[in-house]
Amino acid sequence: MSTAVEHASTGTDPNVEHTEHAGHGNSHYYLVALALAILTGLEVLLSYIDIGAAFMPLLLILMMIKFVMVVLEFMHLRKDAKVFHYLFWSGFLLAVAVYIGFLATFKFFLQP
Repeated sequence: MSTAVEHASTGTDPNVEHTEHAGHGNSHYYLVALALAILTGLEVLLSYIDIGAAFMPLLLILMMIKFVMVVLEFMHLRKDAKVFHYLFWSGFLLAVAVYIGFLATFKFFLQP
C-alpha cells in the first residue's frame, strides 16, 4: 500500500501547447475607464442643470450605457457564450421595465 501523493507540476510541460488569448491591452481599459468617468460627470452635471422633463430619460439612458459598458468590458460578457448574452439582455430589459414601472406607479413622469 502506497501513501505517496502525486502533485501537479507547476512548471511547463513540453507536451502541452500554450496559446495566448487575444485580449485588450491596458490602454483599452484606460479608455473605457475614461469614458465611464465622462459619463458619470455628465450624470452629475445633469443633476445641477434644470432641463425639465428630459432629465429622467437622459439619466436613465446614461445609466444604461454605463452598465452595459461595465458588463461587456470588465465582466467580459462580450466573449462569453450566446446563452449568457440572452440571459443578460433579458434580465437587463426586465430591470429597466420594472424601474420605469415603479416610477410610473408613483406618477413620477406626470410631475411638472
